[in-house]
Amino acid sequence: MFTSQQTVRSHVLQPLNLLDCQHYGLSLRKVTLLPCRIFTGKSGYHPLFLAENRSLNSHQIVCGVSKKNDGPESISSRVCADNLQSNHLNNSEKYINDDVEVVASISSSEPEFPQSFERLANQGRLLDKLEAVYLHILAAEQWNAMLLEQCYRQYSASATNLIHYLALKCLDIERLKEDLSASGLDSLEKSHAHVLASLAAVIQMLKQVDSDGMSEKVRTCPGSTTKLFIDKQRMEGLAVSIMKRKASLNHELLLGPSEDGRTHIMVTVGQEAAESEDLISNLLKRGTTIFRINCAHGNHSIWSEIIGRAKRSSQMLEKPCRILMDLAGPKLRTGKLRGGPCVIKVSPKKDAYGSVTYPAQIWLSPKGSGPPPNHLAPDVTLCIEGQEFLTKLRIGDTVKFKDARGKKIVLKISKRLHVFSGTGFIAECSSTAYIQSGTKLHIKNDKNKLSIGQVIAIPPVERFVRLRVGDLLTLYRNSSEEEDEPNSEYNDAHMHRMPCSSGWLFDSVKLGDPIAFDDGKIWGVIKGTSMTEVVVSITHAGQNGTKLGSDKSINIPESDIHFQGLTSKDLMDLDFVAAHADMAGVSFVRDTSDIVVLQQELSKRNYKNLGIVLKIETKSGFEKLPLMLLEAMKSPNPLGVMIARGDLAVECGWERLADMQDEIISICYAAHVPVIWATQVLESLLKSGVPSRAEISDVACARR
Repeated sequence: MFTSQQTVRSHVLQPLNLLDCQHYGLSLRKVTLLPCRIFTGKSGYHPLFLAENRSLNSHQIVCGVSKKNDGPESISSRVCADNLQSNHLNNSEKYINDDVEVVASISSSEPEFPQSFERLANQGRLLDKLEAVYLHILAAEQWNAMLLEQCYRQYSASATNLIHYLALKCLDIERLKEDLSASGLDSLEKSHAHVLASLAAVIQMLKQVDSDGMSEKVRTCPGSTTKLFIDKQRMEGLAVSIMKRKASLNHELLLGPSEDGRTHIMVTVGQEAAESEDLISNLLKRGTTIFRINCAHGNHSIWSEIIGRAKRSSQMLEKPCRILMDLAGPKLRTGKLRGGPCVIKVSPKKDAYGSVTYPAQIWLSPKGSGPPPNHLAPDVTLCIEGQEFLTKLRIGDTVKFKDARGKKIVLKISKRLHVFSGTGFIAECSSTAYIQSGTKLHIKNDKNKLSIGQVIAIPPVERFVRLRVGDLLTLYRNSSEEEDEPNSEYNDAHMHRMPCSSGWLFDSVKLGDPIAFDDGKIWGVIKGTSMTEVVVSITHAGQNGTKLGSDKSINIPESDIHFQGLTSKDLMDLDFVAAHADMAGVSFVRDTSDIVVLQQELSKRNYKNLGIVLKIETKSGFEKLPLMLLEAMKSPNPLGVMIARGDLAVECGWERLADMQDEIISICYAAHVPVIWATQVLESLLKSGVPSRAEISDVACARR
């Protein structure tokens, strides 16, 4: 990077290679754990090389980013041969924006180059290192000028900063950071959102220190008068304040303004929210700002009811909220099993001797009256048909019936409460009972007048198989809506059958592939395959077995299953989502082709304001996140990313999850894209009312 006293104006720069990095005391990264870097010499990535411009007697810098979707798992740098350098350099000029120039004034005579090289490498001067990194980053921007031009104008600066960040990440600058910190300067640790501006600020400060004759550690050494011209006019568009404003604007466009700068809270709701009058409003009062609906469950009627309740409660409480609807995507799931009998078990609390210590609490109410008041927590809720029965019911009355076994059961009415659309009662039961739909309730009050009510609408018992280590599970192709009992053809307790309607599973798996069920609660190995069946040997389950029921996730991390980006169901749901929701979550995005298909569908429907949330839940999606973000930035839709940690941990291994989620956050921070931290957030709080210590730390980390 040295020439005689002259100014070098170059449209094509070359990235730092191994010799350059040794020269400046830097090193190139070999990426294996986090292979979303952009530099390599194969599979469509442009190699790092040292090209020599003979006419200028100078060394120039050029960077490249992948033009294809399939990047390698292991990325390393290489030095190319001279003939490849010149050919590649000439061919690369068509990718460069002629309006972009890098102006560098570099001085050092050619004969002195070896001596200067050795002297700089030994002393490892900060200023020269930083200027080399600065030119390296500018080179990456130039090489990707055409890609950046295609980005929508509101994302132009953000996309440029993302390229700068990726260029910086391909260099190992840990030693440089330590030297900067030791000198009392910004170590670039928090510069992801404004890479070039932060780097330029440190360089300017070092130049000032150098000109004032400060510490020899930061002074340009004798024999070299390296100078770097920084275009201040251009830097104004990439200033720290502007970059922060871009990030804040992108955040508000997708998620809405946050109250007092607080973190947004997203809550997933389902059918229970459609049936409850108070659930949505209570969540809003507790700080919820976004409601998430999973389109893999429910239907348009249920979703409309949930959204209607959310909007009415939001207006009434004057608390704004937004709606995110996740498109189901091509996720593999177990099929639907036919429901069991419509019966429910009621059990009172008993001590170690079997004596009842606290009777079971049963809520009796007419159909459509909704759930009991929030201050009550009954064990069972029963819908009763028979208006006369409910009208005559009084506190202290005794209700008798025969349960599913024919056993006589007695209930004692203890409370009467008014609810939204009627009156409900709390009945106490001191015996274990199995109550089924159609059970007749008899009441005999003080006046000896008999009234009869009937239990209705008890949901069917969910069927499942209990899997233990060593069991065999056969997944079979099934396109029907529901299937009979899971073990209808087997008497062996260690052999089970489950339906699966996803044809991708049977077409792509191989013998020996690991397979996981229900977000990794059950693991197995594929022992046999055919066009219609897959046999799995269970290798991990709970000590007493683990239940596997309908609609549970299936993950095959090592298989090459060819999913379609948007399914036919997704396309049908997309119109509903655009009409009723603020954001659409795109599940299982794997590469830029999925983004292209999505953009085409959005363009057809003219959905320019619908927010798009890319759900990262596969290894491929993680590795190609930078490319997918750059592709998504070609459209005006507000953009965000969700870290779907459930599937991501199963697909990539839980031991890698912490590093992967940090890397995703860093990339999105550099791209000024808001991130949604999802899966098992405060799950213990939800189930028991008290969060675990690890969950508190988890949420604190998410807030950062």
